[in-house]
Amino acid sequence: MSSPPHIVLPWVVRRTRLPLLSLRCVNCRSESATTGEGRFRVNANSKLLDVWLLVRCVACDRTRKLTVHERTPVSSFDPAELRGYRVNDPELVASWLLDPLLARRNRFTLDWTGAWRLDTPSAWLDAAWPVQVQVVFEDPVPVRPERLIAQGLGLSRNQVLRRVKCDITLRRSTSTGFTFTVMAGD
Repeated sequence: MSSPPHIVLPWVVRRTRLPLLSLRCVNCRSESATTGEGRFRVNANSKLLDVWLLVRCVACDRTRKLTVHERTPVSSFDPAELRGYRVNDPELVASWLLDPLLARRNRFTLDWTGAWRLDTPSAWLDAAWPVQVQVVFEDPVPVRPERLIAQGLGLSRNQVLRRVKCDITLRRSTSTGFTFTVMAGD
C-alpha cells in the first residue's frame, strides 16, 4: 500500500491567445480563420438586433460573419452586454468564441495549437514521493492528459503511463480539471 502524497502541486492550463477557427473559407478554401482583434457587427432592424462576430481567413484576409444573435428584441439584452458589443469588449469576444453552441451553430471547431501554456511550480525534491498534482483549466483547452503530464514533468509518455495514477483516461482528450499522483521512479 502506498503512502498518501507528501506534496500537492497546482498546475494551470492558460490561454495565451484566442485559438484559430477551423472553418473553410468560401474564397480561397483555406481552413483557418482568426478573430484578429475581435470585432462585433451589430445591425438594428426596428426593435430587433442582429449581432455577428467577424472573423478573417488567415490566407486571403476575407471577412466572414458568425451569427451570435439573430433578430433578437433589443429589450432582451442586458445594457452591459450591448455596450460590450458596441466597444468590441475582448472578454465578450473570448466568451462567445469559446461558446460550444456558437461553434455548433456556425459549424466551426477551435484549433488550440500554440494558443495555450502549462504553468507549473518549480520542481520538487526527488525524495518527496508520491506527489499529487491538481490540474486546473482556465479555458476549455482540449489536451490529452498523458501529453500534458509528460510536458509538465519532462518524462516520456511511456514513463507517464507507468508512474502516474489517475482516475481519468490518460489517452483521451479532456478540457476539465483533474488530479493525478506521480509515483517514485524505478
